[in-house]
Parts: sequence; C-alpha cells; structure tokens
Amino acid sequence: MRVSITGAAGMVGQAVSYYCRSIGDTVFSYDHQTLDIGDKDRVNQTLRADQPELVVNCAAWTDVDGCELDKTRAFLANAAGPENLAIASREIDARFITISTDYVFRGDKDGFYTQRDQPDPESIYGLSKLEGERRAQLLYARSIVVRTGFVFGPGGSNFLSTIIERARRGEPLKAIRDAYGTPTYAPDLARRLRELGEQDLPGVFHVVNAGPGLSYEEFARAALEVSGLDATSLESVTMSSLNRPAPRPRNSRLRCLLSEKLGLNPLPFWRDSLKDFEALVSWNGTAANP
Repeated sequence: MRVSITGAAGMVGQAVSYYCRSIGDTVFSYDHQTLDIGDKDRVNQTLRADQPELVVNCAAWTDVDGCELDKTRAFLANAAGPENLAIASREIDARFITISTDYVFRGDKDGFYTQRDQPDPESIYGLSKLEGERRAQLLYARSIVVRTGFVFGPGGSNFLSTIIERARRGEPLKAIRDAYGTPTYAPDLARRLRELGEQDLPGVFHVVNAGPGLSYEEFARAALEVSGLDATSLESVTMSSLNRPAPRPRNSRLRCLLSEKLGLNPLPFWRDSLKDFEALVSWNGTAANP
C-alpha cells in the first residue's frame, strides 16, 4: 500500500512509518519542516504528487499549556490541519486517518469513556482536536478518527516515555497520583492504525492498550519496577499542585465499542508492552526506534 504519513518526526509518526515500511508499504513520511499541514496548497500538492492509498495524520501541536496560551496556533495545527488533509485525501480518493485525543472529554466520569460519551473538552488543546475531528468527518465521509491517550514509546519526549531514562540519570521525579488514563504503546497503536486503514470503515475509534487504566504515578512506579530501578525517590503530587495554565481531565480512560465487533483483537496488556519498551530502552541505551 502507498501510505503518506504526516508528523513523522513525532513518536507516533515514527512508529507508523517504521511499521508500514516493515510490512512492505511504500511510505512517504513528512515532518513539520517538509509538510506543514496548516498550508492547504502544500498539502494538496504533496498528496497529488504522492497519490497515496492511505493518509495517516500524526501531526499535531500537543503542547497542552502552549495551546492554552496560543489559540490561533492550536486551531491551525489541530483543526485546520486535519481539514486540509481530509479535503486533499477526498480529491485523490485516499483513505484518511487522523489521530485525536482523550482530552476531548471533560474527565469527570467514573470508568471508561466510549463513543457513546459526548465530548466536552475544557482545554484549548481538547477543543482544537475535537474541531479537527469534526471538520474531517464533515468534509470527507471516508475519514477515520482515532482517539488515544497516555501514549509512550521510542522517540517520545513526554513523561511516560522518558521516566526510565530520567530515573537512570538520577533526576528528581514527580508523578501525578490523581489523573487517570489508559496507557498506549506507540508501536501497538501504529499496527492498529494500519489495520484500520486496511478495514477502510469510517468512524470514531478509541485505541489504547488492554487493562483497567491507572494514574501517572502508578504507571511510573510500574515502569521503574520493570526496569529494576528504585522508586522511593519518586514524589507523588496532585494535579492541582502543579498550577499549569491548561485544565486536564481527571479521568480520561478510553474503551472502544467497535474494534472487537469488527474482528480486531484487543491490543496487548499495557504492562506487557511496557516490558517490551523497557527491553528496547535497555538494548539501545535510549528510547530510540530500532
């Protein structure tokens, strides 16, 4: 399959590019410098030249606090970007997948959020991502929206992806004890994105690893345990104590109502994928893609 991937320098974009190439796809990978998805003309020109059968949008501005302080930039990247890609994909009759976030939910629900739950984001980041979902689906009926969250993996710069390396360097660590999600391993997510592209069934999917979900602190302690590192220096903090500009959901655990009905097996249990990640970090020395 011919696959065009945006945001290919990011953690998920790297994973999708690597996986698609590993199964023999012809892959066109673009980072922000080579393709700004906010530039409608460049998007159209690029996809017309590539003629992909599948477009996977991994590009986004994921700085939650940055988005809160710059709404214009947030909506350009997270709403106009998916819109531009959806229109360009429609013009060449390509399947289109765009990645969204668990932050489209307010977070005051107990249990899992499914496709039956009404999105109600509090942050500019969540609002911009939800707007990107809606524009893509409105403008191209073939759009697939994939919501995910608590993503970790090779090439990542977030807390979940760097906890092991930071602990090995002896850096002081803080982890939030009262914010909950469902961990998602980027290579597992990449495989599911490719499967959804093959299925070519439009709609909204929640893609996370199997398990009941947990807090940032619980994930951090599990990661340190798997790595044989001491967790006694890990400081437990509350979400409110960090005084960050943007609100975050207290609970953003996700579950999909559609995947198993379509014959898609659950992703591996998050702890098993965490072990794979730790082994990769140990083999490479850093959390880089193989």
